Amino acid sequence: TKDTDILAAFRVTPQPGVPPEEAGAAVAAESSTGTWTTVWTDGLTSLDRYKGRCYHIEAVAGEENQFIAYVAYPLDLFEEGSVTNMFTSIVGNVFGFKALRALRLEDLRIPPAYSKTFQGPPHGIQVERDKLNKYGRPLLGC
Repeated sequence: TKDTDILAAFRVTPQPGVPPEEAGAAVAAESSTGTWTTVWTDGLTSLDRYKGRCYHIEAVAGEENQFIAYVAYPLDLFEEGSVTNMFTSIVGNVFGFKALRALRLEDLRIPPAYSKTFQGPPHGIQVERDKLNKYGRPLLGC
């Protein structure tokens, strides 16, 4: 991996007969440049610099047929300043992938240089929590 890569950890449960390495590679491909169909634009550019790479897989202790697949995404894949673009790319279409029985994004590491491109709110988290009167739990929005 590179210091500039976005790193994601997915909990993967492959379908029966699908090796964990294949499931991890499928998640990396499907959440970056891969697709289940032939696309006429595939021959127009080299996709290698945009591909997600599954660089490590480990079994989840105490869980049968569950693995953590670690995937690195090059920053060239994403639009600067767009959290929507980043999340749509990483988790937008991959959760319905047929090679998997279950998939969950467990962790996401964003390099500081990329996170600095996000505008963010004009004030901090404490103001948001005070406005919503929500404390001690994550704040999620759609």
